[in-house]
Amino acid sequence: MLYLIGVVAFALGILISVSLHEAGHMVTAKAFGMKVTKYFVGFGPTLWSFKRGETEYGVKGIPLGGFCKIVGMTPQDDDVDPADEPRAMWRFPLWKRTVVMSAGSVTHFLLAIVTLWLAAMFLGLPNQELSKPQPAYVKITNCVVVDAVNRDCAATDPAGPAKVAGLRDDDKITAIDGVPVATYDDLVTQVRKLPPGAQATINYERDGAARQVNVNLGSVKRPPVDKPDGAVTAVAALGVAPAPPPGVPLMVKYNPIEAVPATADYTGNLAVATVQSLQRVPQKIPALWDAITGQPRDADTPISVVGASRLGGEAVQHDAWEVFVLLFISLNFFIGVFNLLPLLPLDGGHIAISWFERLRSWFAARLGKPDPGRVDYYKLMPVTYVVILIGGAFTLLTITADIINPITLF
Repeated sequence: MLYLIGVVAFALGILISVSLHEAGHMVTAKAFGMKVTKYFVGFGPTLWSFKRGETEYGVKGIPLGGFCKIVGMTPQDDDVDPADEPRAMWRFPLWKRTVVMSAGSVTHFLLAIVTLWLAAMFLGLPNQELSKPQPAYVKITNCVVVDAVNRDCAATDPAGPAKVAGLRDDDKITAIDGVPVATYDDLVTQVRKLPPGAQATINYERDGAARQVNVNLGSVKRPPVDKPDGAVTAVAALGVAPAPPPGVPLMVKYNPIEAVPATADYTGNLAVATVQSLQRVPQKIPALWDAITGQPRDADTPISVVGASRLGGEAVQHDAWEVFVLLFISLNFFIGVFNLLPLLPLDGGHIAISWFERLRSWFAARLGKPDPGRVDYYKLMPVTYVVILIGGAFTLLTITADIINPITLF
């Protein structure tokens, strides 16, 4: 029951955030004097609506987003009443159109930042100290995943060498074959220097006492540590993951003042992570297809609204509200950045065309040539359809993977 409540709550949160996205467009457009004729939550048949002033507000039957209708978004719009021509969006100054088209993404960013600030005070944020090099405290894994995929153990994966040798969670590894390791990064570097399948002597501390054990290392396929996109080769594996030092909290709460810089730091890290995840999307498509055709699901593959809602349900089921909230924040930030990509029909595509028109007119004036005028959106429709087709296929792929072979947290 808690799982179902979490799924519904997360899906509802996404719907509200997307509705606020459209409200951002509407509010800024109205503030500049543009005419907004419709604002609806959902698509499809109208369930309920009312009209206030010149705008119709309502709810439609398919709760998969929302929209607002701004008169004259492009010069080619053929449904503009002659009386509304002066208020057509395309006639307004470039900066006003840019504000209106970016307002949706800005709304997502503001929603994420405000939620993050509240989370910093009431739930806590991931301890930033743990992002720095830490002593080599380890968590023992049940197996070593042979292929270069971030996933859970499968029946075909060999048992973790560290587990077989008797190492335990929170052991602190101090040396490998006599070479001291001060941090977990040093541990990975030293293990990678050894031949796959070799035997290594591990010095470690447990409950303050120094110990030693011989471990038969595993053989896995991985890219270089300093080049995640590099060629995959066979390397040695110990079968451990990093663990926080004893007594160091995973989450840290802040007072309202301290929460401001903490929120700023987390937002900066989130921005970098979002851009990096977008860059990795094309190379993750084969892994999504593998997940659909029976292979284990890579935890680093993209997820759809369905997958995100399922993760939200898991978080509520296990009383991990900080996971629920941080997932909601990350998704809003991702949507905000994604919508600014310079591709039609995304908001970023409209912004890019508007600035292209301005630059083209500027260059024409400098060269003494006539103003080439507005871009003909009809000529861009084939490219737009291609983007829609690719986006639709990718969405279908992620939804299918999230239904057949979902990512799990616990």
